[in-house]
Amino acid sequence: MFRRSTMLGACAAAMAAWAGIAGSASAQDVKSPTMDAIRNRGQLVCGIDTGIPGYAYQDASGNWQGLDVAYCRALADAVLGSPDKVKYIGTTSKERFSVLASGEIDVLIRDSEFSFIRDTQLNLREAAVNFYTGQTFMVKKSLGVQHTKDLNGATICLLTGTTLETNIADYNRANNIKINTLLFEKPEEAFAAADAGRCDGYTDDGGSVAAARSTMKQPNDWIFLPETIGGLEPLGAFTRAGDENWTRLVRWVHYAMLEAEVLGLNKANAEEMKGKTGSDPDLRRYYGQEGDFGKLLGVDNEWSYRIVKDVGNYGEVYEATFGKGGLGLPRGMNALYKDGGLQTLPTWH
Repeated sequence: MFRRSTMLGACAAAMAAWAGIAGSASAQDVKSPTMDAIRNRGQLVCGIDTGIPGYAYQDASGNWQGLDVAYCRALADAVLGSPDKVKYIGTTSKERFSVLASGEIDVLIRDSEFSFIRDTQLNLREAAVNFYTGQTFMVKKSLGVQHTKDLNGATICLLTGTTLETNIADYNRANNIKINTLLFEKPEEAFAAADAGRCDGYTDDGGSVAAARSTMKQPNDWIFLPETIGGLEPLGAFTRAGDENWTRLVRWVHYAMLEAEVLGLNKANAEEMKGKTGSDPDLRRYYGQEGDFGKLLGVDNEWSYRIVKDVGNYGEVYEATFGKGGLGLPRGMNALYKDGGLQTLPTWH
C-alpha cells in the first residue's frame, strides 16, 4: 500500500535522496532478459491452467477468463501497454514447472503452491501470492462422511505432480489410516471421474474444489469436509531465478492491483480519478504523476493506472471469478489485511 509515513521528520533526508534517485531513473536502466524478450516479440507468453473455473478457463466465445488470466493481462499491460498482447499456454500440474524452467513461457500463473523443494531444487521464485487456500476434500453426501479421518479406505480423485499426494501420504501416516488415490493429469478429467463415481471424492486447493463442485451434474449432492490438510497454501505467480528485475515487476503488478482496491480505484472510476489526484501523494504515485516509480521497474510511469483501468483492482477481479459473479466463494483469507485477510502489501515510497 502507498501508505503515508508517520515518521516524516526522521525520514525526510532519506526521502529526498530517494526522490533524487527516482527522478534520474529510466526504464532502460533496468535490465531484464525476460522483459527484453517480451518486448521483442510484442507478446507475453503466460503459462496458466488447462481449464478450471475461477483460475483460468475459456468462455463460450473461446476467450480466456479467470483470476490468473487477469494477472497475465495486467502484466502485458504493464510491459507492452495492452492487456490483449498475451499468448496463453495451458499447462498440466505435471509439466508446469519444466515448461517455465525451459523458457517456453515467461511466467507461470497457475494454482501452484510455493514449497521448499520448488524453491531449492527447481530454482523457481514465487513472485506474488494471488490466492491463499488449503487442501480441501469434497465428497458425496450419501457417504455420510463428516471428517477427513472418516475417509479411511476411500478412494479420492486428484491431480498428479502436486503436493496433494504428499499431503495425503503424510496425513495417512500421522493418523494411521489409508486414503487411496486415483491420479489424473488434467482437472477436467478428475472432475468427470468423480462425477461418474470412479472415486469417492475429490481433493485439491479450496478454489479448485469449488470449481469442481460447479461442474458436477448434481452440485448439491456434494459437500466440503470442514478440515484442510497440509497447512496454508500460498498460490500465485512463479518466475525463473536469475532475472530479479522481472520477478520484481511481477510482484509489483500484484501489489498495484491490491493498492487500487485500498485507494478505492476500479475499472469504472479509474479514468475519472486520474484528473482528481490533487495533492494526494498516494494517488499521484499510483497514477505516475510523481516519483518515476514505473521507470524504476523498467516500465513507463502509467503502468499501474493502465492495470486498474483495463483489468481492475484485486477485489473486483476476485468477485468476478471466485466471488458472487463466479463460483460464490467468500474472500475469507483473500480479503485485504484491513478486513482481516492475508492480502497485504508494502508502502510505495
